[in-house]
Amino acid sequence: MFQLSHASMRLQTIQLQGHEEMAIMILFRELEKHLKSSSGASVVAIDNKIEQAMDLVKSHLMYAVREEVEVLKEQIKELLERNSQLEQENTLLKTLASPEQMAQFQAQVQTGSPPAAPTAASAGTPSTAALTQPASHSSGPSA
Repeated sequence: MFQLSHASMRLQTIQLQGHEEMAIMILFRELEKHLKSSSGASVVAIDNKIEQAMDLVKSHLMYAVREEVEVLKEQIKELLERNSQLEQENTLLKTLASPEQMAQFQAQVQTGSPPAAPTAASAGTPSTAALTQPASHSSGPSA
C-alpha cells in the first residue's frame, strides 16, 4: 500500500489542466478507499481504475508534448529565418568592408577583444553617407 500511495503523490504533483486533474484525484481517492476495504473480488476493479488513471495521464502528457513540439517547431522556423537574414547582412557587410577593416576584424576575433567604435575621422574609412549617396558628376560646359 505504501508504494501505491507514493505513486499517487507523485502523479498528483504532475500539473494537469482543468477536468483531467480533478478526474485523476477522484480516481486515486476511490482507489485508496478500495484498498483500505479491499477484498479479492475488488482487485479487478482496482486494476481497471489504475489503468484508467494511467491512460488519462498518458493522454494528457502526449497532448502536452505535442503542444511543446509545435512551439519548438515555430521557434526553429523563426531562428532559421533570423539566421538567414544575419547571413545576408554579414555577406553585405563583408563586401562593403575594406581589406584593412577585414584584417582588423580578424585580429579582434582572434584576440577576443571587442570591436573598436567606428569614427568618421578614421583614415580610409568611408562614411555611411559616402556609401549610400552616388558620386555626383559635373555637367558643366565642355571645351
